[in-house]
Amino acid sequence: MTGTVDIGQGLGSFLAQHHPFDLLPPEALDGLVAGGEIVTFGQGDVLYEKGEPVTRFTIVLEGAIDVLSPDGELLNRFSPGEGIGARGMLRDGSGPNRAVAGAETRALALPKAFFLELLATYPDFAHFFERLRDTADRKPIFAADTADSLITNQLGDIMTRSPVSVAPTATVQAAAALMRDRGISCLPVADAKGLVGLLTTSDITGRVVARGLSAETPVAEVMTAEPLALPPEALVFDALLLMGERHIGHLPIVDKGELVGILTRTNLIRRQSISVAFLIGDINEATEIARLATVIADVPVFLAQLVGAGVEAFKVGQLVTSITDALTRRLLVLAEARLGPAPVPWLWLACGSQGRREQTGFSDQDNCLILDDAYASEAHEAYFAELARFVSDGLDACGYYYCPGDMMATNPRWRVPLRRWREYFRGWIAQPDPMAQMLSSVMFDLRPIAGETALFAGLQRETLEAARKNSIFRAHMIANSLKHAPPLSLFQGFALIRSGEHRNTLDLKLSGVVPIVDLARVYALDGGIEEVNTRERLIAARAAGSLSEAGAGDLVDAYDLISRIRLEHQARQVRDGNRPDNFMAPASLSALERRYLKDAFGVVKSMQAALRSRSA
Repeated sequence: MTGTVDIGQGLGSFLAQHHPFDLLPPEALDGLVAGGEIVTFGQGDVLYEKGEPVTRFTIVLEGAIDVLSPDGELLNRFSPGEGIGARGMLRDGSGPNRAVAGAETRALALPKAFFLELLATYPDFAHFFERLRDTADRKPIFAADTADSLITNQLGDIMTRSPVSVAPTATVQAAAALMRDRGISCLPVADAKGLVGLLTTSDITGRVVARGLSAETPVAEVMTAEPLALPPEALVFDALLLMGERHIGHLPIVDKGELVGILTRTNLIRRQSISVAFLIGDINEATEIARLATVIADVPVFLAQLVGAGVEAFKVGQLVTSITDALTRRLLVLAEARLGPAPVPWLWLACGSQGRREQTGFSDQDNCLILDDAYASEAHEAYFAELARFVSDGLDACGYYYCPGDMMATNPRWRVPLRRWREYFRGWIAQPDPMAQMLSSVMFDLRPIAGETALFAGLQRETLEAARKNSIFRAHMIANSLKHAPPLSLFQGFALIRSGEHRNTLDLKLSGVVPIVDLARVYALDGGIEEVNTRERLIAARAAGSLSEAGAGDLVDAYDLISRIRLEHQARQVRDGNRPDNFMAPASLSALERRYLKDAFGVVKSMQAALRSRSA
């Protein structure tokens, strides 16, 4: 450390622009500035060594502070507006790793007692740091207080509506004055055609003031062009995931090309919605598979609490799958950190329940890799084989067991260049034997997870079009969809499993949701629909005319009911300390629930009969 300097004007305003300090009221920010000390560090100066006491919470104002492993590997970098030291103080009081200045750095240092007092006084501020505590000391992070838990709400419910915007030709000075007058930290930039950019206070600081640009600089020159945006019907959880992974604090909400709102971290945090995001945050920070497995072990509890809160089954599936997506992306990042940059572009995709965003508390893994056509087997095979093995082994270690059918990127058959994937789909469509039908059904549920998404977009559309035009393939597809019958006996009782480990139970997956998944896939093919989620396919098929209004409504209702009963069964198992599965004894339901379940199975059976008749 090289000394101290006077606290300058406007430090409270600077902190108010950064999360989580934006959760503190103005008087608390003033107290924070008054209670801290400005310190400076030269590049390489040590804040604390691994195992040494952490006595201050240090907020970076200029420069950077790096966290290093014992062997000198960069684990994390704290930039202006971010604070370091909380993890050590909230655990055993010592530094978990070495912390050094990564550049000439100016910071605000808060004494430990003062920082802890802030946490005790301001619950929203304290909530942000809860995930840094030891697991045993944390407050419950999966609190689902009501059926309309914020994480399952749509963005349109919580966004700031009709946000003020500026034209790209406006000056930075005019934009800054508008932000000051409105008390906001960002401005959408729009022209006659719609949203073109986003300007934040950080942009003004880093791209204008720091570079010595004129206040008359047009906003278009310093804004973030083509910012990430979501539609108003997207889930809040989708926004939490996107903002956490991309490290962004502001998200425009766009409906059919029109800017309708803005979402900020303050929108989310002040509504106390970040509890679920803790899990995603922990995934994104983990550097070892053992730590990832510990985090993922909480997912069944998360599922049980969502179900207990009355969250709709399809939303539970989306949330649980989003966690799997985050885990997969993190494993891919760790794999590349170990193996180095990939030699050619690639795309990791999920199929099965993850591809459809329908995972529950018990899932295997189904995935594949599309490689760029520049791929050369002799030069590149070893890299991608190791990448696939690392990720699949990591998923298995976290509880997503290996696919019994070997539908994984570790299988060389499912780790090939784009040109080979095109050959696969053309062959399955041209010669639709039973194996081809099985494979094409799985592959129609593909969804990109990470990598070069352009490798898939054209393949999906051309495959759908080719399949729709081939009447023989469609006939085989329909026949394949009728293989899984609802578990109803001749006299409309339940047809139970008669032997084995699961005797006298219903398989709510294979005989319950799978028949509807198969039907939805056929209707999606008929309508040329690109959605892969079953519920979304049924709704889109109704809009496209490939499924009648009444048929779609009945199937959606049946799907929702069977999915809800399946999830409630799994939630009971979790609460009883058992591993969730899909095998439920009907006796565990009330007489009314059994009646409803039979009715739902009857709907599916009727729709299968109608489809069979249509294809005869």
